[in-house]
Amino acid sequence: MSEKATTQSGGYQKPLPEFRPETKPFWDGCKRHELVLPKSRTTNEFFFYPRAVSPGEDMTQDIEWVKASGKAKVWTFAIHHMGPTPAYKNEPAYVVALVETQEGVKMMTNIVGCDPKDVHIGMDVEVVFDDVTPEVTLPKFQPTSK
Repeated sequence: MSEKATTQSGGYQKPLPEFRPETKPFWDGCKRHELVLPKSRTTNEFFFYPRAVSPGEDMTQDIEWVKASGKAKVWTFAIHHMGPTPAYKNEPAYVVALVETQEGVKMMTNIVGCDPKDVHIGMDVEVVFDDVTPEVTLPKFQPTSK
């Protein structure tokens, strides 16, 4: 997912995704608060990041979008105490993580809803959605409620 910095008048000041035709189903799903992932119809394998051609051996454009479970495990993470742009100034520490979904894909995301010090590798998390602008909803993950 490529990002570009955007400035919203009076609103969200952090980087936002750049929408591309091949990622539209993913972002449309997020807007509906559904995590949808691309899957090759040939190999039946999920993949991420969204793209027009399956990255597997089949290299097919025969892709379907499937609603995912929304469950994942923290694969690795970092706690950031200072953000990459002035929009993060005076923000509390936040977690950037790579999570592995039950469908087997890894996604870069933020872990929210807990103290950053409580995040650990192997932690069970579930997707939540952050409507950051009227046009953009970001998927984030929080500890699974048990």
